[in-house]
Amino acid sequence: MFKLFIASLVFLILLLLVFAFIFNQKNRSYKKKLSKSFLYQPDNLKEELNPDINTINWDLHKNRLKRFGRSQYKGLTFFINEQGKIYYLTKEGNKVYC
Repeated sequence: MFKLFIASLVFLILLLLVFAFIFNQKNRSYKKKLSKSFLYQPDNLKEELNPDINTINWDLHKNRLKRFGRSQYKGLTFFINEQGKIYYLTKEGNKVYC
């Protein structure tokens, strides 16, 4: 009777360890996917703090527009006016609103 109890207890502990391992692996892969797809993480702090550095990262561009009122995105420098409208300047100096 005692041996059966010990055997079942060991089996339950092993089963719990296997489930804990599987859960931990799934949780890790979920965190990796979450950090890549939803959370904005700049590669370089210098890019985040300097709106004059060209970027192709849309989230970084939006954050810099909000923070500094201007940001360079895909070769164009965009600005925000007093009403919150976004625009860029042509070669002739004309404002083109987006």
